[in-house]
Amino acid sequence: MVSFDDAKSLIDLARNSITTVFNKKSIDFTDSKIFSDMQGVFVTLHKLEKLRGCIGYPRAYYPLYEGVIRAARAAAFEDPRFPKVTSDELEDITIEISILTVPKKIEVDEHSQYPHLINIGKDGLIISKGNNSGLLLPQVFVEHNCTPVQALEFTCQKAGLHNDAWKDDEVEIQKFQSQVFKEEEPHGKIIEVM
Repeated sequence: MVSFDDAKSLIDLARNSITTVFNKKSIDFTDSKIFSDMQGVFVTLHKLEKLRGCIGYPRAYYPLYEGVIRAARAAAFEDPRFPKVTSDELEDITIEISILTVPKKIEVDEHSQYPHLINIGKDGLIISKGNNSGLLLPQVFVEHNCTPVQALEFTCQKAGLHNDAWKDDEVEIQKFQSQVFKEEEPHGKIIEVM
């Protein structure tokens, strides 16, 4: 579990990771030892309460601090859905960090059991089939007021599959949880979302 103080440090790190791209300075982060555990993480950027970028790592590929740096920069400059963030925009952007548990495969005897094993407000989903894969964070299902079936359909869409692909025997469905912190306003108070 990450404390509020730690969350503030990580959100500051995410913001500095983006800012240093513009000012060409190196990142000065003295807490790297505290955040050296390997963890999955996503960084989400909002501009005036609208999504401006979201990139992350569902698996623990990096120590948490390095994952935050990489995800923040990728959300700002590499999310294919949006143009690159400009230095002028940065003061209007709020940062949200989702620290993920290790995804676990949902084991069922029949497809109809999946919706009963998904807890909206707690679980995020990863749906994979062949080269297609889609991930949605737990807060996405809350924001869209999804039922468990709608969460499955929504994640299938994200994976580029048809809505009912979650009923396919070749599809793998995993769930994970996340601890989510965000700024209420740029450089503002940090709150825990879930």
